[in-house]
Amino acid sequence: MIVAYNGIGWQIITQRAHGLLAGQICARWKLSNQPSHWVETLTATAEHDDIYNEFERDPLIDGNGAPINFKATRFDLDATSRLMDMALTKSRFVTLLIARHIAFTHGEDPLARSFLSSLKKQETKWLKEAGVSASEADSAYQLLEFCDAFSLLICQGEIPPENRHIEISSGPDGVAYSLSEIHKTIVVKPWPFDADEFTVRYETRTIKQLEFKNNEAFRAALKAAPIALTEIRIAEKA
Repeated sequence: MIVAYNGIGWQIITQRAHGLLAGQICARWKLSNQPSHWVETLTATAEHDDIYNEFERDPLIDGNGAPINFKATRFDLDATSRLMDMALTKSRFVTLLIARHIAFTHGEDPLARSFLSSLKKQETKWLKEAGVSASEADSAYQLLEFCDAFSLLICQGEIPPENRHIEISSGPDGVAYSLSEIHKTIVVKPWPFDADEFTVRYETRTIKQLEFKNNEAFRAALKAAPIALTEIRIAEKA
């Protein structure tokens, strides 16, 4: 989950809410530039962070009794294996993209080395079963990674003020994209989407209690927390 203190309490955005926001961004990608296996790419983008259900996961609390932000978590073999099993039962192309994302997020983690090696050994088989080349899978994953990075900038409140630009990532075309906020509108340069503008939405929860005695107490508070819906306008021009 994405955790930030907002002056009132802990603002929580679940991993799956962040993933859904990435999927909304992906869905607007320019038709003429969409990678092969488009529906599978869109599905993998929306589901790439379905690794954890915050209502079930332990531990959610660090030594200070505060919720753990996703950046502080380490590789979890059981959870990652479940994510891969879900991808394998959906499609081989989705499997290839999810495997690439696990390598992207945990490639430097010694705990993940053996698991990542096992995924790499199966890639040739998965590519053949999906009927695609490695470059096609790479291109689709670049779009997933772009949408993931875009969603994280929004969810982590990292959009810079005063019309300053920040790089998002490179897309499947190899172009580096950046964004800025102008008059409460996120402006992307160069513009990679079909429509001139669109709106995305994501859910947040705010928990006023700052410390919890155990995971069960936090999960109960997370389930009971009211939902706030945030809408963001994304446009070619402000």
